[in-house]
Amino acid sequence: QVQLVESGGGLVQAGGSLRLSCAASGTIFSINNMGWYRQAPGKQRELVASVTSGGTTNYADSVKGRFTISRDNAKNTVYLQMNSLKPEDTGVFYCHVGIQNGLYVMDYWGKGTLVTVSS
Repeated sequence: QVQLVESGGGLVQAGGSLRLSCAASGTIFSINNMGWYRQAPGKQRELVASVTSGGTTNYADSVKGRFTISRDNAKNTVYLQMNSLKPEDTGVFYCHVGIQNGLYVMDYWGKGTLVTVSS
């Protein structure tokens, strides 16, 4: 059993910063990719940022230069540092991890943490 617990969401004003954390717990031997997805009101869920086990990062064009994703493998935790937040960043952020289970990679999702950016 694997659980993902997200934290760090909240209400901030435009231009402010937040740091999201997602800790994976349970029987975990190896984590592959980790990432953050965002679902804005009335919008489809989209990839915000991801990081591979090798450290390669990928960002949505809308957050490049403002967000930074990182991971702490010893703690099975992924972070998303969000700077210069804009109202359009508002949405529910979901943590995603791919966990190696034998020959297969299982996908796990957090319940989401709400980020609201006011103008």
